[in-house]
Amino acid sequence: MQVLGGSAPTFGRSAGGVAGSRLGFARSAFIGIGLITATINVLYLTGSIYMLEVYDRVIPSRSVPTLVGLSLLALALYAFQGVLDILRGRILVRIGSGLDGALAGRVHDALARLPLRTRQAGDGLQPLRDLDQVRSFLSGMGPAAFFDLPWIPLYLAICFMFHTWIGIAAVVGALVLVGLTLLAELKTREPARETVALGQRRNALAEATRRNAEVLQALGMRSRFGAIWGEANDRYMASQQRTSDAAGGLGAASKVVRMALQSAVLGVGAYLVIRQEATAGVIIASSILTARALAPVELAIANWKGFVAARQSWKRLRDLLSAIPPDDGRMSLPPPAASIAVEGVSVAPPGVQRLVVSDVSFTLQAGQGLGIIGPSASGKSSLARAIVSVWPPVRGKIRLDGAALDQWSSDDLGRHVGYLPQDVELFAGTVAENIARFDPDAKSADVIAAATAAGVHDMILRLPDGYETQVGEDGGMLSAGQRQRVGLARALYRDPFLIVLDEPNSNLDGDGEQALTQAILGVRARGGIPIVIAHRPSALAGVDRMLVLAEGRMQAFGPKEEILARLMRQPQKPAAAEGGAATPLRVVTDGQVRA
Repeated sequence: MQVLGGSAPTFGRSAGGVAGSRLGFARSAFIGIGLITATINVLYLTGSIYMLEVYDRVIPSRSVPTLVGLSLLALALYAFQGVLDILRGRILVRIGSGLDGALAGRVHDALARLPLRTRQAGDGLQPLRDLDQVRSFLSGMGPAAFFDLPWIPLYLAICFMFHTWIGIAAVVGALVLVGLTLLAELKTREPARETVALGQRRNALAEATRRNAEVLQALGMRSRFGAIWGEANDRYMASQQRTSDAAGGLGAASKVVRMALQSAVLGVGAYLVIRQEATAGVIIASSILTARALAPVELAIANWKGFVAARQSWKRLRDLLSAIPPDDGRMSLPPPAASIAVEGVSVAPPGVQRLVVSDVSFTLQAGQGLGIIGPSASGKSSLARAIVSVWPPVRGKIRLDGAALDQWSSDDLGRHVGYLPQDVELFAGTVAENIARFDPDAKSADVIAAATAAGVHDMILRLPDGYETQVGEDGGMLSAGQRQRVGLARALYRDPFLIVLDEPNSNLDGDGEQALTQAILGVRARGGIPIVIAHRPSALAGVDRMLVLAEGRMQAFGPKEEILARLMRQPQKPAAAEGGAATPLRVVTDGQVRA
């Protein structure tokens, strides 16, 4: 793996200690490949020596037994060489599979956490493609060519042993091919990097087309969006063509050079025979040996495009996994049961410097429920994401029973948190699997209890296969209201202490809203803390505290009746803000508070 800029174990350590320990096998595997390659390259001399002996010994002596003996020996050596070639190829394939096994879990974990840290370019799947690219390169003929390169001096030395002029011809050819290899590096590095970026753009547009197929059809945008994708695809194909043209042209040039050099060596050998400075066997043996000496360079040029892509993929993977360390090794904390405290929290979206929530502070005790209201783009959903540890606060702390959220591992914290985002998406699987958060040890009683608490049990029983009904990709087999209610049941699974619901009634009818209110009251009755973000007042029936946000700052916080009364009495006067400047508020007919 030195050709990719570092050994496998070194990469593993930089990418995460677990991966490093699991990649330790690669060191001994590469040492084994090096020994096998050494044996194979010695066996590559079989053809040259065989031809030399036939022309210089067998033909002059006309000895059939010698010919038969040499042929059988050569055949046995060829068979042994074939076995070693197969073994080397299989080891390389298994190294690639071992790399995938060691890093696939970390890459998937980073893939899930990357959107929470930065804005993504493309469809977000580039890390998986990078891993596939590195594994594919390791499993192919590229590494074999690099392992063969150090043996070129041996072949050139033997050529000099045949005759000085034959050695000089072989060295000139080797220098020409090395120059072509360096030229391949210069010509393919930037085009390959550009191709990856354009491929991300093309794939992102294709994914957007798939996700928004209904809108494109209904609004007659399909052909226009198709033209946008077509332009991106044309740019991608043009870049890929430039890379392929550069690599292919240099590969063809190297092949011509090697063939011309082989003929040149034959010509030099014939000249030396005429001058009686070499034997006839030297002509054939040196030609075969020269071709063998330069074959690794030609093979390396042929695989240079894959090598450049794998090297760039390796660097991206290393940078990604170094930037997103494993989320493990933290001590387990007791389940929260008393309070949540938001202490001067400010929030900014991933990859954005502008704050969308500034200096929000409040505390809730077990059994209390909070409703968060405010105009659109006031930071309500951003605050919700920070409360459930989706977005880390820029400053400030959020604590459960005194422990900051960053003291919990994601898996441990997730057991105590229920979250219903504004845009509800379910995963391909059954209704029961989605409610149980795909817990392999989920109990039927817990799934039914969550569905009952969400008031969705009877609705699920009316589905074609009840709890075993397949929801389809993104929950597409269910209506928007059904998805929202199943998502609520998922949030309530196994009675988490903290429940955060973002616009939970946006797709609900009257029965659904009544079930939502009962679910919120049920959370409070068992000592949990529900936090509800809503525009419609019906979603706030089950809470007893209210927080008003405007322009990312907290305008009011306190008992619900008191806050609503203040807003109704003084709709045009600034409300006292805790942790921020006051902003005039007014209540409109739909129950939304606006600046």
